[in-house]
Amino acid sequence: MSSVFGTLFKVSTFGESHCPAVGAIVDGCPSGLALSEADIQPQLDRRRPGQSGLSTPRNEQDLVTILSGVENGVTLGTPIALMVHNRDQRPGDYQEMLAFPRPSHADYTYQVKYGRRASSGGGRASARETIGRVAAGAIAEKFLAQSCGVEIVAWVDSVGLIPGGEVDLDSISRSQVDASLVRCPDPVAAKAMEELIALVRDNSDSVGGVVRCVCRNIPAGLGEPVFDKLEALLAHAMLSLPATKGFEIGSGFAGSSMLGSVHNDPFIQKGGRLGTLTNNSGGVQGGISNGEQIHFRVAFKPPATIGVSQRTAGFDGQEGILEAKGRHDPCVVPRAVPIVESMAALVIMDLLLRQEYRQRGRG
Repeated sequence: MSSVFGTLFKVSTFGESHCPAVGAIVDGCPSGLALSEADIQPQLDRRRPGQSGLSTPRNEQDLVTILSGVENGVTLGTPIALMVHNRDQRPGDYQEMLAFPRPSHADYTYQVKYGRRASSGGGRASARETIGRVAAGAIAEKFLAQSCGVEIVAWVDSVGLIPGGEVDLDSISRSQVDASLVRCPDPVAAKAMEELIALVRDNSDSVGGVVRCVCRNIPAGLGEPVFDKLEALLAHAMLSLPATKGFEIGSGFAGSSMLGSVHNDPFIQKGGRLGTLTNNSGGVQGGISNGEQIHFRVAFKPPATIGVSQRTAGFDGQEGILEAKGRHDPCVVPRAVPIVESMAALVIMDLLLRQEYRQRGRG
C-alpha cells in the first residue's frame, strides 16, 4: 500500500509537497490517552525545514492541528486526524523539471507507474510526506513511554566519510543529540560534519549519511514470526523513508565476518530477569525482542535534487542539461533523526498491541 502502515495501530498519510496540507489518520490508538497538539509539536519542530543554514530554506512552521479522535484532551479510541498546512509553496521552482526527470529522484518512476505525477517537489516522494509519520509517531511514543517506559533516541552516526564517534547507548539523550546543528552528539565530529555540509551546499551539491537509533526498555516478546519479525518490520519502516538505501540491526554486516563463538550473546541474570552479556543481536532474536536494547542504523543517500549541471535525458529521450531549481537539503540526515525515531515508535507500538491482543486471547 502507498498510504497505510501497521496492523492494529494503523497510520495513513496524505498530501503532496506543494498541496494545501499534509497529515495523517491514526486508527487503533487506545482510548483514555491524554493527548494534545503540544505532545506532537516538538517532534515536528525537530523535523521541520529551515532550522539552520545547513537545511532547506523553505520556511514552514509545520503547526499540527488535531481534527478528530480527541475530546477534552483525551483520546476516544476513534480515528485521530492530524493536519499540517503547507504555507511556503513555490511550485514555479519546478518548471524545468517538467521536461527532465531528475536523476535518482522519483519523477520518472512515478510517471511510468501512474501515467502522471505531481508537477512540483516530488509529490508523495518528497520528505514533506514524512510529516504525517512524525505526528503519528509522537502519539505512539507517548503511549509507549507511559505504558512501558520506552525511550527512543536517534542521532547522526556519519555524514559522508566523517564518522560520528562513540556513543553510550545507555545514556544518550535527545538533548545531547540536539546540542549540534547536525544532531551528532560528538562535538568534534559534529563540527567536521557541519563544515562538510556547508561546503557541498555552497557547491550546489549534496551528501549522504547514516542515522543510528537505540530503543530502550523494550518488553521481551514483541515480534511476529515468521514474516513479521521485529527486525523485518523495522527494516520495512526505515526503508520506506525517502532517500534510504540501507538498514542493519545489531552487529549488522560486520557480524558476517565474525565467528559464532565471538558473535553469540551469552545469557546472564539481570535484575531478576534473563538477559545477555553482549548485544550483537541488537535486541532481537528469532525475530522477537529479548528485552535488551534494540539498536540499528539507517543509510541515507545524497539528496537527488542538486544545482550542479547534469547531462541527462528528458522524458522525450532527448539529451540535455538539467540544473535543478527549488529549495532542498544538502544533507537529509539531521532532519531524518526524528523521522527514524517516529517510524521505530510506530513499529513497536503496533507489535505491543498485537502482543497484548494475543495475551488476552490466551487468558
